[in-house]
Amino acid sequence: MKRLLVSAALTMAVLISTGCQTLPPPEGRELRGTGDLGLIIERATGSVLVVDHSEHAVLGRVEGLGDLSHASVVYSRDARYGYVFGRDGGLTRVDLLTRQVTDRIIQSGNSIGGAISQNGRYVAVSNYEPGGVNIFDSSTLDLVAEIPAIYTNAQGEQGQSKTVGLVDAPGNQFVFSLFDAGEIWTVDMHRHPPGVERYPAGKEPYDALITPDGRYYIAGLFGEDGLSMMDLWAPEQGARTILPGYGKGEQRLPVYKMPHLEGWAIADGYAFVPAVGRHEVLVADMEDWRMVQRIPVQGQPVFVMASPDNRQIWVSFAHPLNDVVQVIDSRTREVIRTLEPGKSVLHMEFTPRGEEVWVSSRDSNRVTVYSTRTLEPVATLPAQKPSGIFFTNRAHQLGL
Repeated sequence: MKRLLVSAALTMAVLISTGCQTLPPPEGRELRGTGDLGLIIERATGSVLVVDHSEHAVLGRVEGLGDLSHASVVYSRDARYGYVFGRDGGLTRVDLLTRQVTDRIIQSGNSIGGAISQNGRYVAVSNYEPGGVNIFDSSTLDLVAEIPAIYTNAQGEQGQSKTVGLVDAPGNQFVFSLFDAGEIWTVDMHRHPPGVERYPAGKEPYDALITPDGRYYIAGLFGEDGLSMMDLWAPEQGARTILPGYGKGEQRLPVYKMPHLEGWAIADGYAFVPAVGRHEVLVADMEDWRMVQRIPVQGQPVFVMASPDNRQIWVSFAHPLNDVVQVIDSRTREVIRTLEPGKSVLHMEFTPRGEEVWVSSRDSNRVTVYSTRTLEPVATLPAQKPSGIFFTNRAHQLGL
């Protein structure tokens, strides 16, 4: 006990001698961190829920975020602020602790997502109308750069392309694809003005991802079977096609919803990829990017996501078979469970260490939390037409 008292006295003496002091929390407000918080998009009401995934709790609702029919979120480096990208071109900065909108701008006519730079200073938004990428100061939302996606088509005419697959990359870069032009562009934010480089890609890239180490940028191609991959360590080599012709000779099904590549599954040296217009998950060997297996699933996959320990692959589906989620064992590559979280499953998000996964069911107005150990539900939370779920650990991951 004497030692404890002496230790406490010494600690207080150090604080006093260095000019530091302990302060009580602000009146009426509890001090807390943001590491177990997140935002859930309520797509029909222009609102987001602030949630605590440790307690399975909704802490509050933030309203006035516009059209969230296709919305996503990135986080500041301190994981206090979420930047919400809305379909109406809105960019909204939300304070998770005060649960308030701090800034909001309308920066285009139609946007589909965004990214925050490696150093946290810039937020970039990918736009359909007008096509291009706008870059903003993350503290003030002041415009830093406009990058219109101008290209020349085969007839020699100039056009402005929709931009898709925007991610952050090492070296304080942004990378994105031009759907109409079939190109991949990189933006170096260390240069003033930002340096833009252009590279040819495959036909009609519709979405993209960056591998967890930040080396490979991979764009899915709607206009042809295959994916376009660029090595960001050697961008001068350009993009090359991987998994070419995976559907050659087969009848293609109507595509009800384009797969999302962000968050796709990479486990044990293999990539698990949603096949466009097919009831399959493709497995590619990342050593040479050849296809090694097709895993049959119950519908057209939209999200194919690996648990943080890479033991499981969780798959959601497009309409009309979108009321279920299937779980694949990454070792056996077989479906081990089919779950029914509710009507119109739209998104999934693993907790940072992977003990649970949260699943949104738009038409059931709820989010279901599953244990990844038992594959049983452990909690449900009410939500108004929920879609995207975004936890703050994304603040410390590339490309999310």
